[in-house]
Amino acid sequence: MYRPLTEKGKPAFGGIRTFMHLPHIKTLDHVDYAIIGNPFDTGAGYAVGTRFGPSAIREMSQRIRTTNPAQGIDSSEYLSGIDYGDLSIYPGYIEQTYETVQEQLAPIYDKGIVPIILGGDHSISYPHVKAAAAQYGPISLVHFDSHSDAWEPMDEIRRFSHGNMFYHGAKEGWINTQTSIQMGMRGHSSLTHYEETRALGFDLLTTDDVKRMGTEQLCQRVKDRVKDTPVFLTFDIDFLDPVFAPGTGTPEVGGFTTYEAIQMLRGLAGINIIGCDLVEVLPDRDPTRVTALNAAAIVSEFITLLAIHRRSQKLMAAESVTV
Repeated sequence: MYRPLTEKGKPAFGGIRTFMHLPHIKTLDHVDYAIIGNPFDTGAGYAVGTRFGPSAIREMSQRIRTTNPAQGIDSSEYLSGIDYGDLSIYPGYIEQTYETVQEQLAPIYDKGIVPIILGGDHSISYPHVKAAAAQYGPISLVHFDSHSDAWEPMDEIRRFSHGNMFYHGAKEGWINTQTSIQMGMRGHSSLTHYEETRALGFDLLTTDDVKRMGTEQLCQRVKDRVKDTPVFLTFDIDFLDPVFAPGTGTPEVGGFTTYEAIQMLRGLAGINIIGCDLVEVLPDRDPTRVTALNAAAIVSEFITLLAIHRRSQKLMAAESVTV
C-alpha cells in the first residue's frame, strides 16, 4: 500500500516535489488512485501558461496531509496512492495529444485506478472523459466552472479548444448529459448560450442559481442528478473568484470563495467518482502562488471523497457478512 513518504523530523520542504509527498512510482499494481500531470495548454483561447500548472500544484501541496479532520478520515488508511508523474503530450498539436493521452489513461482505467489529473488547460478534459467512458460507458459529468465549455466549434480548423470539449463529449456520447450537472457559470456569455447548453441535456446552474440555493441544496441536487452512475469530476480553478485564484487564463469576477468550494465538494461525499481533473492553473499570473495552493487543497478534497466512498463500501461489505 502506497502512502506519502513523510518522516518525523523531516522538513516538509525537503525532497522531490511530488503531490503531497506521495511516492513517484510508475506502477499500476496495488494502487487505488494516481496523481497525474497533463501539462498541455494548446487549447487555451486567451492566456497560455497552464502547462506549468501541474508542477506549481505539486510545489504548493507539500504541507498537505492525508488527514482530513473536518471529514473525520485519514485517506491513507483506506487508499493506496502514488504520483505517477506527467503524461506525454505534443505541445501545439491538440488532436495528436488527445490520442496519446487517451492511450496512456486506458491501462489506468483498466486497472480500476482513479486518475486525478492536474492540468493544463480545460481542453484536456476531452481525452480524460473519453478514456473514462471507454472503460465505464457514458459517464456523468460533475463540472465546477465559470464557463460551460460546451460551445459549438467555430469551424473545422478550430474544432477543439478549452471552450468546447463538453460539446463534443455530449455529441459523441461520452457524456450522459441527462445525469450531468454544471455549476458556477457567469461572465459575458451570449444571451442564448446557457439555454443552448441546457438543450444538450446538461443541468446548468449559474453562479446566481448556486448562491440562491446554498451549499446543502446544491449538493443534494448533484446527488439526485448523478445517483450511482460513474462520475467524472472536473474543476476549473476559475470557479473561484479571481481574488482567490488570480493565476488563471480566463478569470471571471463574482465567483466563489475557497471555503465555499470546499464545502460543496465535501457535501458530495458518497458519489461514485471514477476520475477527476483540476485545470487552468496559470502560475505565471500569480506570484503569490495562492492559486496553486488552493488548487492543491481542492485536489486533497478529491482524495478524501474517494476515501469516504471506499470506507462506506467496506462497511457495507462487513455488514453483509454479519447478516
